[in-house]
Amino acid sequence: MGVLNNRMTQVLFNTPINGIININKQKGMTSHDVVYRIRRLSGIKKVGHTGTLDPNAQGVLPICIGKATKLSDMLTGSDKRYTALLRLGVVTDTQDTTGTVIKETEPCVTDKQLLHAINSFIGEVFQLPPMYSAIKMNGKKLYQLARKGIEVEREKRKIVIYKISILERNKFEVLLDIKCSKGTYIRTLCHDIGKLLGCGACMAELTRTQTGAFHIEDAVTISQIEESGIEKFIIPVDEMFDYEKITLSQVQQQKVLNGQDVEYEAAEDNYYRVYGSDGRFLCISKNSKGILIPIKRFY
Repeated sequence: MGVLNNRMTQVLFNTPINGIININKQKGMTSHDVVYRIRRLSGIKKVGHTGTLDPNAQGVLPICIGKATKLSDMLTGSDKRYTALLRLGVVTDTQDTTGTVIKETEPCVTDKQLLHAINSFIGEVFQLPPMYSAIKMNGKKLYQLARKGIEVEREKRKIVIYKISILERNKFEVLLDIKCSKGTYIRTLCHDIGKLLGCGACMAELTRTQTGAFHIEDAVTISQIEESGIEKFIIPVDEMFDYEKITLSQVQQQKVLNGQDVEYEAAEDNYYRVYGSDGRFLCISKNSKGILIPIKRFY
């Protein structure tokens, strides 16, 4: 009934949903599963996520709906934060516990050795993407080749690890808090830490706790949305920006809608949230020498 009611509301009152939902993805769901469920709940086809989260991982997965999908590229490029459970002494072909065990040893790692190894990855580092990843090579995803036993040469990618903290540890497992740039494979980071320690390691659990301005404390599950309705959790597109607000006259609004630049006097060049005379959020514009130039349109 929830899905039907959402669709009827949009049809009767012509109020399409545009905005972002901070989803707390649960284990066992793919990122595409979440997109599919939100499409059904919103009745809108134009829905996209902002960075894949593995099926066995959980946590923050912002979902863009309607015109908010124009923000997807900006949100995908945001820095990320995770809690990851590192399992010492186990090496697998997938670099996490879902894979086949290649090597297993008794870890004999002191706190000092562990801290030294972890700290060596902080900063700009080059990471080799795992074979079990969605990166495409010659039209094929790497994990598709890996499942056939094919390994291909990959280029290392530069990433940034801003912070790694140890939250808890015992002999076999270490809970880490990691803040990193986009494109970081936490599975590979765990594997590389184990390799440096000499005992090997893999990732046992992963939770994304933050991506950009989205935090897990504010995230909602699909079940919560199904129970309370999707409108309750929509974040309007314009709230994603901290820029000063500008309201145009009716004439200026029409110019913007026609793709024209408009004059705007400002003390210095800046970015602005631009609204029409009717209150509609139109675009993000940059003021350059007294001219507002649209950077990202939402109309």
